[in-house]
Amino acid sequence: MRAARCEQYGGPENVVVRDIPSPGVTPGHVLVDVAAAAVNYPDLLLIANRYQVSAAPPFTPGSEFAGRVAAVGEGVTGLSPGDPVYGSVFTGAMAEQVLAPARAVAPVPPGLSLTEAAAFRVTYLTAYHALVTAGDLRPGQWVVVLGAAGGVGTATVDVAARLGARVIAAASSPERLKVCAALGAEAGIDYAREDLKQRIREIAGDGADLVVDPVGDRWAEPALRAIRWGGRFVSVGYAGGDIPRIPLNIVLLKNITVRGLELRTWTERLPQETARARQALTELVAGGMRPAVSEVHDLADVAAALRRVADRLPTGKVVIRVKP
Repeated sequence: MRAARCEQYGGPENVVVRDIPSPGVTPGHVLVDVAAAAVNYPDLLLIANRYQVSAAPPFTPGSEFAGRVAAVGEGVTGLSPGDPVYGSVFTGAMAEQVLAPARAVAPVPPGLSLTEAAAFRVTYLTAYHALVTAGDLRPGQWVVVLGAAGGVGTATVDVAARLGARVIAAASSPERLKVCAALGAEAGIDYAREDLKQRIREIAGDGADLVVDPVGDRWAEPALRAIRWGGRFVSVGYAGGDIPRIPLNIVLLKNITVRGLELRTWTERLPQETARARQALTELVAGGMRPAVSEVHDLADVAAALRRVADRLPTGKVVIRVKP
């Protein structure tokens, strides 16, 4: 089968397409013919050996996929060959076939294409957990989304608006803020040119109830300082590059709750909460919600697709077309 391969650590240009053996199905697992795989920022960190957990080369990058079941292993119930499914793995999604634990695979929600489904699981589960499970969001509250035009950002804006929140999108250009406004953001902040803390306070008055931060870097602290007394801050990732150091005296003085969210461990350790999140997202899909897929690239162009995400050029999710 064809697969993207990271044969040595480095940048996106190090990823090549090779022919490798197909995986065999094993007990408790599902073998999937992959139609599409999404690009996520942690894929870039794994390729560069900068993620919290390493993957030893050679490996196939990609965590998020959608396709059809090719075979099911012993002990797997509820899935049959031919079923359209979506799921996530630590690595291995950017290949013509992927072997995944049965618990990591689910039927595609009605209404989603396989391309949309490939872009759905990681970002929308992350968004829902950040907003609801960790962030305790309530309708009418002000939520600030940093990196709001990226993959996790657009999903978070989308879900928050549909749950009745008042969304402030923070992104790096007016063009990217237009994408967020179309998803339901009530206000936008161009944090490349505007004072993030000041603008949040101008818009939200007493301050934000919740900040969801997939960016980190120099934007985390001013957003934290713009949270009202008793508000919440959820750290999702560090796409901006640097991991911020938060002054704990601000957390103390304003009684702020700070939570961290890493989806891989959350889905393993919080299965009931994750099941509720999936059900809630399925209901939102039935109501018309769709992931913002901005680019689709063929598997042969995987290095170029990864480079675009590394340079933070797309708005929304980038998807790799593996098999039409």
